[in-house]
Amino acid sequence: MGRVVLVTGVCGELGGRFARRLASDPAVDEVIGLDVAPARGDLGDVRFVQTDMCSPVAMQTIAADGVDTVVHLGGIAPPNVDGLRSAVDEHNVIATMQLLAACQQASGVQRLVVKSSAAFYGSSAEDPGIFTEDMSPRRLSGSARRWVEAEDYVRGFARRRPDVHVTVLRHADIIGPAIDTAMTRYLQLPVVPTVLGFDPRLQFCHEQDALDMLHHSTLAGAPGTFNVAGDQVLTLAQAVRRLGRPDVGFPPSLLRLLGSLIPQLRRADLSPTQISYLTHGRGLDTTAMRRTLGFEPKFTTPEALDDFARGSGPGAVQPERVDELERHIAAIVSRVGTHGQR
Repeated sequence: MGRVVLVTGVCGELGGRFARRLASDPAVDEVIGLDVAPARGDLGDVRFVQTDMCSPVAMQTIAADGVDTVVHLGGIAPPNVDGLRSAVDEHNVIATMQLLAACQQASGVQRLVVKSSAAFYGSSAEDPGIFTEDMSPRRLSGSARRWVEAEDYVRGFARRRPDVHVTVLRHADIIGPAIDTAMTRYLQLPVVPTVLGFDPRLQFCHEQDALDMLHHSTLAGAPGTFNVAGDQVLTLAQAVRRLGRPDVGFPPSLLRLLGSLIPQLRRADLSPTQISYLTHGRGLDTTAMRRTLGFEPKFTTPEALDDFARGSGPGAVQPERVDELERHIAAIVSRVGTHGQR
């Protein structure tokens, strides 16, 4: 007998694609999709239920439909729109609590997969070079707090229901040619605003790897908490140069002000939490993802960015031209240095 899988957040960027893909897997008998928003596009064979996780309907669906696997993709905060970010974050944490309460009472639930975020670790000058899964945030502020709160509730659920196989995935920023997120909107700005004097390290997860990881974790993954990202890191300056876009540095306070006043920047989520990330960056150790969870991404961080660049079109500054200019400048500097030593 195949699985009966409930997927929350099926109207989100990955939710619908993942649910449709899962419904076509012969190992799955039925996929039930939950979301508070109306269904967007064709969900195929997914049975869609429009409801808030805080509604009794969600609990009844899990209990009455023989759900044995729950994949929680809901609770992914949208960009900071009109100052409502804190309210959205609070609602998402409450929704996670309600979902876990429903799972606790449903004896048939055997597996729980929760999509979290590398934002769990926060981003500060006190951070280590690389975060492993057993590390906690050095400094916590803004929306990063809700990831910590949500994971606290998941750990509590795992203690109360040791019979349930619980997997938490802390994703790096997901990018690709067909996904729309705050990070992709930021990198697609005609001129990319950066934090003056800082060049943070970035890691990405390609959208296809994110889908593959969810599929793997739902059907065969090991329990535990796992960082999810492609190999290697890029600095923000390297990423912007590869995209062929100019960048302009601003003091953090001015960047926050611009992010709250300009609609295009609001969609790119220049919240205090994101500005901290664009200041200090973050690195993830993905050893456990490979060795314990048994998943190998197809895309490195640079490859994920390059595929995103192909889908987003050329920037104003062509990378080949930048490379040529850098080589020209390096040659001039070398000649000047040689002349000065004579």
